[in-house]
Amino acid sequence: MADLATYLETWRLKLSMAKTTTTAFHLNTKEARRQHTVPLNGSPLPYNPTPTYLGVKLDRQLTFKHHLESLRAKVSSRNNLLRRLAGSSWGANTSTLRTRALALVYSAAEYAASAWCRSVHTHKLDTTLNETLRIITGCLRPTPSELLPVLAGIAPAALRR
Repeated sequence: MADLATYLETWRLKLSMAKTTTTAFHLNTKEARRQHTVPLNGSPLPYNPTPTYLGVKLDRQLTFKHHLESLRAKVSSRNNLLRRLAGSSWGANTSTLRTRALALVYSAAEYAASAWCRSVHTHKLDTTLNETLRIITGCLRPTPSELLPVLAGIAPAALRR
């Protein structure tokens, strides 16, 4: 594809071959799964069905399922750090845990939320954020999840998004 090489040369752009991939976003499933061959400098660019753009994993239907699953795992690992900080015998107080949760957990959980906030898969992340609120407040599972934001002093996840 001489046009792409000419375009890049004209605008003095250099693509990273390790990071550049091709993806098709199409309403037709057959067309979306087709792997296009886009050659650059004599070698074809690799196909990636779920590319990452600015830290957000995109999928064909823009449901953000893969992104929210990986975000849930990230928040869960940060919850483990928070749980260690809470401790059973020497644990930090509620205000310290709240500050740490906002810095560690919520900052990661809300990154680019304006792009994926209307996804049907946000409930997966919300359950993990409820776990964060349980760590902060020390409440057990029988406590209704609607009361957790009030007890922790943090707005509900849906409102924050």
